[in-house]
Amino acid sequence: MARRRQAVTIRHVAADAGVSLQTVSRVINKEPNVRPATSRRVQESIDRLGYVPSIAAQRMRGHRSYIILALNDRDRTISDWQDREGADWVDQMLLGGMLKCAEHGYRLIFELVDTHSDHVEREIDAALAALQPDGVILTPPHSDNPLIVKLLTHAKIPFARIGSLGSDGGFAMTMDDTGSARLATEHLIALGHRRIGFIAGSPEYGLSERRVQGWRDAMNDAGLPLDGLLEAGDFGFETGAVAARKLLRSEPRPTAIIASSDKMTLAAMETARALGLDIPGDLSLISFDNTPVARFVHPPLTAIDQPIAQTVAHAVELIIAAQSGEPLPAMPVVISGSLVERDSTGAPAPDRD
Repeated sequence: MARRRQAVTIRHVAADAGVSLQTVSRVINKEPNVRPATSRRVQESIDRLGYVPSIAAQRMRGHRSYIILALNDRDRTISDWQDREGADWVDQMLLGGMLKCAEHGYRLIFELVDTHSDHVEREIDAALAALQPDGVILTPPHSDNPLIVKLLTHAKIPFARIGSLGSDGGFAMTMDDTGSARLATEHLIALGHRRIGFIAGSPEYGLSERRVQGWRDAMNDAGLPLDGLLEAGDFGFETGAVAARKLLRSEPRPTAIIASSDKMTLAAMETARALGLDIPGDLSLISFDNTPVARFVHPPLTAIDQPIAQTVAHAVELIIAAQSGEPLPAMPVVISGSLVERDSTGAPAPDRD
């Protein structure tokens, strides 16, 4: 039987770097009062020996758990997984959060919580008691749930609120939904569109109204009409189809539609084709999300790319900074998305402008 390889410990690192155990510990925990040259030497030893700090040992030495807990909406997440339609919000969360946590010696724990449950406080209390996280990342609609916000504030745990402008606790973070919707609308206006419809997301999400506001602002600035061009959805395919049908059966109908999710945009595309409309010849489409399906559908969708991974990574940094007593930026923290131009947008037909 092969001998089990001896684990590299902090003592091996200290001996290799020629420093004390306390110095290695301070470098690992990014504490002050370590000379840069010493810090570099210790880090070189860590890298050369392949030393991985033990979270259990770190917890015993201090008050941190080195765990950050991310909470996502249970029903919507499970529905996306079951539908297998390419929604990648969770993938992007994990990409940004896990990599950033790893940089700082933390672990990201991902949990699903039903924000509508009568037992939501009990669920979160149980997770906090079991994991004792150093911080929590909330995603919509948890970000604006007053019960959850109050619970975390009372527990004095640093928490980031993605998609929220709330000032009643935590770190408010947005992906500039207002600016992104304005960007999409202005792109269509520049192409020559004058009647631009908008399909809003669920009113339960504060970001839904901010996207509507961005569309409305751009239309008003250009002196374009709004009447009959706004329909409500809930981010899902079915409501997107209903909203698109109303818009496309109106007279005069819009020559372009912005929908607040890829699913609703796909519904608008299917509805338009059922009515004999060509995309983008008769109807231009812009989506939010930019999930994988946006690239592979025909024609590929022009879409607002939301910086989910970047935002979650920054949320991790804010939580770690708060734990270390470092200065924090002004709130809300805004991380803007970008417009990815593909083949679903073009100039309106001459007789439809």
